[in-house]
Amino acid sequence: MQTAILSNNSVIQSMTEPGLRILVGVLTTADRYERRQLIRLAYAEQHGTYNDAEVDVRFVFCSLSKEEQSVLVTLEILQYNDIIILNCTENMNNGKTYEYFSSVPKLFSDSTYNYVMKCDDDTYLRIGNLVESLRNKSREDVFYGLVNPCFRADDMDYKMNASFMSGLGYLLSWDLAEWIAESEIARNNTDGPEDIVLASWLNTAKKGRNRYHNFPGIYDYKGDSPDANCYRHAFIPETIAVHLLKGNLEWARTLNYFNATKGLKPSKLYHVPSWPINQ
Repeated sequence: MQTAILSNNSVIQSMTEPGLRILVGVLTTADRYERRQLIRLAYAEQHGTYNDAEVDVRFVFCSLSKEEQSVLVTLEILQYNDIIILNCTENMNNGKTYEYFSSVPKLFSDSTYNYVMKCDDDTYLRIGNLVESLRNKSREDVFYGLVNPCFRADDMDYKMNASFMSGLGYLLSWDLAEWIAESEIARNNTDGPEDIVLASWLNTAKKGRNRYHNFPGIYDYKGDSPDANCYRHAFIPETIAVHLLKGNLEWARTLNYFNATKGLKPSKLYHVPSWPINQ
């Protein structure tokens, strides 16, 4: 019997050899303990929705810089073993994404993945839908996400030669992570908006020729905004990723839509009121 895993301590059973191996790196910062725990709960609830794939979710941040981080992050590692600490000073747009993708091939050289994903810690993934969306895709030279600006996604010249994928969450095939680790183009150009910079490496080198634009499955949280467009709209069952979940209320409304708490059983130990879904 093979196993499909979400993280090293969260194992679900599968009767078949994993068809896909995906590493999801959630880029965050060391101090965001509560957010990491919320994300762990949100993904643990999805066990069984992708049971012939192996999806490994890890939290990624730069070097620890405070006394309390050394203790509290160590406790997390001991409990969950789902953290990657990069050798960098914490930043958003000054090389952190480069450090992540360039480090992955060495960190996991003994157990490679088909795909490597980067997403933000205000993004919620529907992992089963992510897996299904990749089943018939190439496993080489892949650049996958939401083309930005999304209204130009049908412009093939732009899509193949000048586009970038929104930084909320995008995915590369393993061979592109290996290329980034060795590329002078990437190593010498790490400053600036990380999603634009990464795409510039691929566009310059004519890499990532298998580009997959995932509309409407990847989008921003709409909330109470009256406007809907190609990057922000109401929840849909086919969701792959929802972005801009900045606070607990946005996370709660999103998880409520996807019935994350459906397994709660009645008990005299608690009373949990139901709230209307507000998209």
